[in-house]
Amino acid sequence: MGAAAFSLKPVAGRDAPCKICRGKATLFGVVDFNKSCEDRRGAVLPPAGVPVHYRRCGECGFLFTECFDDWTISDFKAHIYDECYAAVDPDFAEKRPASLRSMLDQLFPALPRDLRILDYGGGEGALTSRLKADGFTAVAVYDPLVPDYAALPSGPFDLITCFETLEHVPDPVATVRQIAGLAALPGLVLFSTLVQGPEFQRLGMGWWYIGPRNGHISLFTTRALTLAWAREGYRVASLTGDLHLAFRQMPDFARHLVRKPA
Repeated sequence: MGAAAFSLKPVAGRDAPCKICRGKATLFGVVDFNKSCEDRRGAVLPPAGVPVHYRRCGECGFLFTECFDDWTISDFKAHIYDECYAAVDPDFAEKRPASLRSMLDQLFPALPRDLRILDYGGGEGALTSRLKADGFTAVAVYDPLVPDYAALPSGPFDLITCFETLEHVPDPVATVRQIAGLAALPGLVLFSTLVQGPEFQRLGMGWWYIGPRNGHISLFTTRALTLAWAREGYRVASLTGDLHLAFRQMPDFARHLVRKPA
């Protein structure tokens, strides 16, 4: 994980259009490619010597880098989601899918076993395997990085889960559009991505969630999330700072999650 044998898209100018709202996004800061989310736990990688520049929108607050916009799936697999990826995301393979499965039971204790479920960006299918083992009969997984699941399944799906995925994509608007096109009406998208909190102004580029070595290249504010989904006619409701709902018409199995306005 030392010196990198690849190049990134050069930075073009101080300002550029925001990928979410098209507002003015100004150069905000730079980190080394090897900055990862494990830095906060002391697992700091040696510098790669490759600067990754991020912009931040002055209108919606979206923080993003254009450095990977030219990369192919093969590039991402070779330089980020490679055999060393577990070192920067040790929870990915087992711990996170297990906790997500428990979370689904907590959120939806009476979820119908014949519900059509898609895990979008679901890796090698660890979560869907758990769902199938628990009797769910109509589950699918999509992940362009995994050959067995790289073909986009046919919808519509009543519940789409999308955990720790949106921060990894260079074109979040296109990704949200694709997810929305797979959802039933009524239907629910349950997704996780950590939004910038009040501490972000103090931390800036030191925020732990900025991690190009993890593939964290699109970092949202609540407003940026709302605008991205509103393009597809969706509302967003956040349950926590990193867990969110997106829907056009709320399905019965999830109505208890959103309080009606007083």
